[in-house]
Amino acid sequence: MLTESTTEVVIAGAGPTGLTLAYELALAGVETLVLEKLPQRIEQVKGGGIQPRTAELLELRGLLEPLLRRAVSRDAVGGHFAALPVPLDCSPWGTRHPFPLAIPQWEIEAVLEERAVAAGARVLRETTVSGVEPDRDGVVVTAGGLRVRAGYLVACDGGHSTVRKLLGLPFPGRPGTHQAVLADIRLSAVSPLVPRQMGHMSTLTRHAGGYWSMLVPLGGDRYRITFGHADQTDLDRDTPVTHEEIATALRAVYGEETTLGAVDNSSRFGDATRQLEHYRAGRVLFGGDAAHIHPPLGGQGLNLGIQDAFNLGWKLAATVQGRAPSGLLDTYHTERHPVAAQVLHHTSAQRVLADPNPSEDVAALREIVIDLLRLPDANRHIAGLMSGLSLRYPLSGDHPLTGQRVPDADLVTEAGATRLSALFGSGHAVLLDLAGTVPVDLRLPPRVDLVRATSPADLGAAALLIRPDGYVSWAADGSTDHGDTLLATIAGDLATMP
Repeated sequence: MLTESTTEVVIAGAGPTGLTLAYELALAGVETLVLEKLPQRIEQVKGGGIQPRTAELLELRGLLEPLLRRAVSRDAVGGHFAALPVPLDCSPWGTRHPFPLAIPQWEIEAVLEERAVAAGARVLRETTVSGVEPDRDGVVVTAGGLRVRAGYLVACDGGHSTVRKLLGLPFPGRPGTHQAVLADIRLSAVSPLVPRQMGHMSTLTRHAGGYWSMLVPLGGDRYRITFGHADQTDLDRDTPVTHEEIATALRAVYGEETTLGAVDNSSRFGDATRQLEHYRAGRVLFGGDAAHIHPPLGGQGLNLGIQDAFNLGWKLAATVQGRAPSGLLDTYHTERHPVAAQVLHHTSAQRVLADPNPSEDVAALREIVIDLLRLPDANRHIAGLMSGLSLRYPLSGDHPLTGQRVPDADLVTEAGATRLSALFGSGHAVLLDLAGTVPVDLRLPPRVDLVRATSPADLGAAALLIRPDGYVSWAADGSTDHGDTLLATIAGDLATMP
């Protein structure tokens, strides 16, 4: 017998995307239920790279500090493009987090779930979605012994999304061309070929004996290995990875002295590239791998999903609570679909450059790209692309800052010194007045906070309206009264007046 229930939003999937979204919705006071088929999170390092822009977003909500306490020690070194031996320099982008962070995915999920539940979200495990019935007013989700009526369903249930399949939505793209193994292992003996410290990606990869491998030290005898073979036969992704399969690869690449002690967990993955044509199907939305998949090159997947959630969360909350301007929820697709399409595009390029058995032409191309990455302007461009720091949304407005992120500047307010990131812990939008240009009698809707401050940094405008996800939706220079254009932007892009 099914238990009937209601909630405002159901999220399918308790991975990083679903849990980030759950926190964002709960922070806004939206009743949120997360359904997860697994009985407990898998303690696997996969997806453990936090890119600089994702770190900035997490810091906006006070989520970064608890994650840093769980980070894996690594060299302060830039990210990579196709594992080429040139670190990407993010310092020109004015970020406090110029280097990727290494944090195991289960640790990320643990922090996000703890915060989401504390904010009021509910997480039900061992609850597999088996039915989805959308209509004009909401959606009915059947999962385990539950039948839940919700205003919206957000599918964050991975690349093999059950929700996507139940709705019969096509997932166009390119099928995988090769398969690889990912495993968290323990080594009982190591050769000099085994890396001792987590450094730049190019120092962690090797090719030998027909294998390509990336071996990442995690501390003590713990390592994460990713490997494939030139003549590897494609197996079903659910085919168990054997101890001997991993041991053979280790010996081939790192020598007979390297001995596999234990396998903590393992899985297979491919390099398919696919993307939903639309991230919204009526009352059902899609985020993370349920909306897009790509080869795991450059550490993009987890970051892309978390950034989906930051973009969607405040928009869906405003829609559920009747505060959203017409069409606001649809901007989730129009803003995020091109971002994922760009990631799919550059991971396709990386797949060519990172080929473990490159042709003579590809080898020549690699040398040219390496030379280009050593040029400051080219390195800055690719660093911004891979880190997410260069992302600019196509928002309306004449000011050059419109659509851009705002660096985490030092500020001085009436309450004292602070940082811009500290203004966003509530999940509100912020109207930052740096020169007294905002009228004192201006009436703002709820969840738009006026902050008057000064800054030693030049933020490029006298006043900025910054969305809850840290992007500028309006900016103005000088002391002219801009009240009318500001209110028009708020009403059109953020929230309606009650």
